[in-house]
Amino acid sequence: MKNIVIVGGSKGIGSAILLQQLENNYIYNISRNAPDITHPNLKHFPLDILQDALPEIENVDTLIYCPGSINLKPIGNLSIDDFRNDFEINVIGAVKTIQKYLPALKKGTNPSIVLFSTVAAKLGMPFHASIATAKAGVEGLVKTLGAELASTIRINAIAPTITETSLSANILRNDRMKDMMVERHPMKGYLKPSEVADMADFLISNKAKSISGQVFEMDYGIVTFKI
Repeated sequence: MKNIVIVGGSKGIGSAILLQQLENNYIYNISRNAPDITHPNLKHFPLDILQDALPEIENVDTLIYCPGSINLKPIGNLSIDDFRNDFEINVIGAVKTIQKYLPALKKGTNPSIVLFSTVAAKLGMPFHASIATAKAGVEGLVKTLGAELASTIRINAIAPTITETSLSANILRNDRMKDMMVERHPMKGYLKPSEVADMADFLISNKAKSISGQVFEMDYGIVTFKI
């Protein structure tokens, strides 16, 4: 049984990961809102990751940082605060959490970290300037920490295309928009949170013990293929 810290496990991809890992591992969830589940293997810490002090957790084998943002505007409509806020949520929050639990992770069993990027960090997409810039920072963090921690802790990122969560509800707001999103992807689909949770499950397992410093595109072909 692993001790897994999940930041942002109350909804979306984080919730899918939490539910998948809960039966066989002990989960510390850190988020403003509690998950819609109670379980003897779950301890919830209600806090704002950017404003509040993180809890003391002595035993940590895995850290998964899930918070993200979808802030889509033309560059002329993006304020400097938009860029700051996206960077704070996606990069500074991850750095703060890693720094806090690094000593515990170094003593963990097959310790690993999973962060989240986006396909927009690789594929130029209009109106994604702020979020793509922030997620590019996440990818840089994964690469450099992969090297820095190579002898002790593995760190990887998942870069999903659009995923059916509350964060993307406005984009996938009706059947017509969903059909358009399916057609936009060469493999004719988009992600469910459970698919991303499966990738996270692999990356924190012993099956991925040779993998670190990598960013895994889950893109239904939108980055990889031109058809």
